[in-house]
Order: sequence, then structure tokens, then C-alpha cells
Amino acid sequence: MDRRPPEDAPGSAPPPAPEPGTPARWRIDDLARETGCTVDTIRYYQREGLLPPAARDGRHRIYGPEHVERLERIRELQGRRFSLAAIRALVSGDEQRLEGIFADEDERFRYAFPELVERSGASAGLAEVLREAGVLRDPVEFGRVAYDGDDLDVLRAMATLEQAGIPVKVIRAIGRIYAEGIEATQRRIVDTFGFGGDLEWAPGELDEFRRVAAASATTLLPSMRRLVDYTHHRTLQRLTLDAVAQGAPPPGDPDATGDLDLSSDP
Repeated sequence: MDRRPPEDAPGSAPPPAPEPGTPARWRIDDLARETGCTVDTIRYYQREGLLPPAARDGRHRIYGPEHVERLERIRELQGRRFSLAAIRALVSGDEQRLEGIFADEDERFRYAFPELVERSGASAGLAEVLREAGVLRDPVEFGRVAYDGDDLDVLRAMATLEQAGIPVKVIRAIGRIYAEGIEATQRRIVDTFGFGGDLEWAPGELDEFRRVAAASATTLLPSMRRLVDYTHHRTLQRLTLDAVAQGAPPPGDPDATGDLDLSSDP
């Protein structure tokens, strides 16, 4: 028989009130009232590892200000349509670095897939092809529960290519090349930031690098995106010259988006 004390024994006396100046302490019912959550929700978050353990005071589990702050943070992330898995990662202790990666410029917009397609002007066939090619991934795969303005922008750009007469099979092929190539590249980048990659590190050097990277999270991602854009454009220029030198006609520049309507206006 399980003789562990219940979390909230019916009719049991409440824990003594804290002395003046001591941190606030709540039983689970009081915490629910304080935060506007239900008791079942709090218990669910505990089972999912989203809340730190409660302290024991005799027969009771006692919650403190850190639990209130965590519940408020969870509610804020849910309002931004993060999935449960992403919320767990963001509150796991590495939040500063991860927040910079998960933040999107147009995350305030939220679309189901049919609405995304309708707003973009793309054909349903093109949108499905881009999903199959690994370009438009399920939002859950990148920590969301809905598509956002960034997804709308890229689908609008691809719709412009379709309307200009570029065959859908070509758009699909290019999309797959980029999706597969960038995935392989980013796996190496993540390995470098997470585990040091194939570099040689002096004792303590990798930990210091991780600390600096976490502290620089707000500037790291924009800088990395700029590096990707620059490398992509210069590589395209070099390869185009090589192709022309070998007698091939110059391709259209996939980077020349100046004439494309990439407005993020939803």
C-alpha cells in the first residue's frame, strides 16, 4: 500500500503563515488562485517537467514565487503559439540562447495551412509541393503550433515565381535542394555550438564559448543570417561565371528578389 502523504489531504490544516518579510508560500489551491491556472493544469505542467519541484512542509507541497514566475512565462510562450516541446526547451535553463533562435520577426501573425495558402496567392498544388520538399515544414517541427508571417513571406515569393511561369517541378526541385543542403549544414553548425564540432578545445574553453554564445544570443542569429545571405550570393556569382565560361546561358538569379512582392502585410 502506498503510504505517502497526499498532496492536499481533505480537511488538513493549512501550513503556518510566513513571517513578515519572508518569501510568499502557497499550497497548490492557493497557487492556482494566484496565477489563474487550474489545479489540474499545474499538476500537468509538473508531470511534463515544466515546473520546478515543490518544497515539502509536513504533509503539504509548498510553492513559491519561482513557480508563479514560471507559470507566467509558460502563459506568455503559449500566447506566442509555441508548442509544449519548445516551451520545455525554453524554460530548461538555456533560455537566453534558445530565445534568439526561436524568435521570428513576424511571429505575431498566426495561420492555419489553408489560410496561409489563401493569403499567399499560391496554388494549393505549389503549397503541397513545398511541404513535400521539406520547405514548408509542420510548425510543430520548429516549435510552433501555427504558421506565421515568415512562412507567409516565403510562400508569397514562391507564388510569384509560379505566376511568372517557372514550372512547379522546378520550384520543387530547388526547394528540396535548399532544404536538404541547409539541413546538413545547420546540423554541423548546431554540433559546433552544442558540442564543439571537430575543433580542438583547451580545458574550459568550450564552456566559455558556450557562455559567450548564450550572452550574445540577441545578436548572434542576425549575424549568422547575414553570413548565410552573403555566402549564398557570392557563391552564386562565382558558379554563374564558371557556367558562362563553359558555354551555359546565365541562370536567373534566385537572390534577385527586388521585383518580387515580399510584403509581410498579412
